[in-house]
Amino acid sequence: MANVTTAQLFEEPFDADEYIERLAWRTPGGGSKGGAEAFDPKKLLEEFVNHIEELKLLDERIQRKVEKLEQQCHREAKEFAHKVQDLQRSNQVAFQHFQELDEHISYVATKVCHLGDQLEGVNTPRQRAVEAQRLMTYFNEFLDGELRSDVFNNPEKIKEAADIIQKLHLIAQELPFDRFSDVKAKIASKYHDLERQLIQEFTAAQRRGEIGRMREVAAVLLHFKGYAHCVDVYIKQCQEAHVKERLDETRNSDVEQYLKNLYDLYTRTTALAAKLSDFNLGSDKHTFLSKLIKNIFSCYLESYIDMERQYLQSRSGMILQRFYDSKNHHKRSVGTGSIQELKERIRQRTNLPLGPSIDTHGETFLSQEVVVNLLQETRHAFERCNKLSDPADLPKNAFSIFLLLVEYLCVDHIDYALEIGLSAIPSADAKNANLYFLDVVQQANTIFHLFDKQFNDHLMPLISSSPKLTECLHKKKEVIEQMEVKLDTGIDRTLNCMIGQMKHILVTEQKKTDFKPEDENNVMIQYTTACSKVCAYVSKQVKRVRRSMDGKNVDTVLTELGVRFHRLIHEHLQQFSYSSMGGMLAICDVAEYRRSAKDFRVPLVLQLFDTLHALCNLLVVAPDNLKQVCSGEQLTNLDRNLLHAFVQLRVDYRSARLARHFS
Repeated sequence: MANVTTAQLFEEPFDADEYIERLAWRTPGGGSKGGAEAFDPKKLLEEFVNHIEELKLLDERIQRKVEKLEQQCHREAKEFAHKVQDLQRSNQVAFQHFQELDEHISYVATKVCHLGDQLEGVNTPRQRAVEAQRLMTYFNEFLDGELRSDVFNNPEKIKEAADIIQKLHLIAQELPFDRFSDVKAKIASKYHDLERQLIQEFTAAQRRGEIGRMREVAAVLLHFKGYAHCVDVYIKQCQEAHVKERLDETRNSDVEQYLKNLYDLYTRTTALAAKLSDFNLGSDKHTFLSKLIKNIFSCYLESYIDMERQYLQSRSGMILQRFYDSKNHHKRSVGTGSIQELKERIRQRTNLPLGPSIDTHGETFLSQEVVVNLLQETRHAFERCNKLSDPADLPKNAFSIFLLLVEYLCVDHIDYALEIGLSAIPSADAKNANLYFLDVVQQANTIFHLFDKQFNDHLMPLISSSPKLTECLHKKKEVIEQMEVKLDTGIDRTLNCMIGQMKHILVTEQKKTDFKPEDENNVMIQYTTACSKVCAYVSKQVKRVRRSMDGKNVDTVLTELGVRFHRLIHEHLQQFSYSSMGGMLAICDVAEYRRSAKDFRVPLVLQLFDTLHALCNLLVVAPDNLKQVCSGEQLTNLDRNLLHAFVQLRVDYRSARLARHFS
């Protein structure tokens, strides 16, 4: 029980202080705090003494056990060492036996090789003699002129026949020509015939995809002179099979993909040929490579431009139709007959709207997306044309593509939109007219810049050194002039509408009492309502013109609008009579008109309104100063009748004093 207790006190992890504490706690009367019995030091000392004796006995037992285990370990180590020594001796004996066996095997192998050499020395001459006899037999058949052996008549034995004829061909080359010319010719004929059959068999096997058969035939052809031709056939077949597979499957079903595949394959093939030309392929390597490429692609290149034009027509028509369908617009037919031409001439010369005006609801029927798609398709066509066309046909083919671009972009899209825009321009006397033609002008200008850029970037390099350049430039000039005529006509009619709107404002807003008020001393306005509304309208239209035009066209159109604006105001002012205060108000109106004229940024227009402003001074100047004012810098060069006409607008003109001063 004491041993068990002691073992429990030695539980890991061991701590000496805790060990003593636990021993004291277990001893009756040994506890220091509480408990059933009071603290008894004697019992505790007695317990400690007994426990020490127990520990000594435990130590002795453990020591004896350790010594016993050490003795057992030493004994087993000696036994293991003896076993290892015995194994080493056995291994050494086995190694010696292996060396003896290896030497014996080497001796036997030497004997066998020697015997084999002796047998080969005997068999080789015999085989050669048999082979020579066999070749002599076949040679006699050629000498007799009759090939009786089955090997030459059985197509299944072409491999064996090729081996025989190749050897006979080598032998025949060593024979004198004068005695064996006939047999040499027969052997050579058979040699070339078999060579041709083997190449045909190789080609047929390649088409069937029989790789094993191709390998067998190539191994036989390796010893023939035409082996290089076999390589050429293999390369050509690989290219033709690949090209045929990629092109034929889309030629009738997907023309777009067919053209892309043709361009891609031809481009990659020519690039490969350029790399191959760096190698030593003979003096005529460029001719050889060009001929090879032509043989592969000739059947496709012959019909290229027809398919290109067919695709471009179909694709361009679809792009346009899809656009008009999205607008729910059924495209109107634009006549080209004599009546239509007559109408066009009349409209250009008289500026009359022939036929009813249509309402497009602000739609220009021009789309930059459509234009980009058409130009992109044409650009791809030009790129393919440059690569796939014969150099002699390149300018002609490029010109035919350009004509399609003109047809679908310039005629079917831009020109059609101009026709619709012209038809939508209201008459000059229309009220609250929406003028969308300037939007058409703006988009048409943007589109034509894109068209011109493609002409210079993609078409010019293809035709710049050919007679087709003149035709292209003439066609482009013709198209530009036709569109400019319609643009000018539309802009002119639009300006008339603007002037008509201004006139309508003046007619409805300007009152006779504005310039001849009933109460001369109670005029509180700076300028009339009609003037305010006209100036606001003019400012809006000037901004619109600047937004729609570019370059010199802005100044040209604004000059024309400014001149017409001045003429309208000039004629308008001559319809009224002016009192002294009314004349001042007219001067204020003209000053406001002149302020609007500054927005034009056209010196001529501003000068015209400066002159008009000076004329209006004649409405208010004192009679004694009329001659002085008329001889001023701005009025001195004007027609006297014009000056007189303005003076007559004064309400006091009929007074004798005023008439006398102006006469």
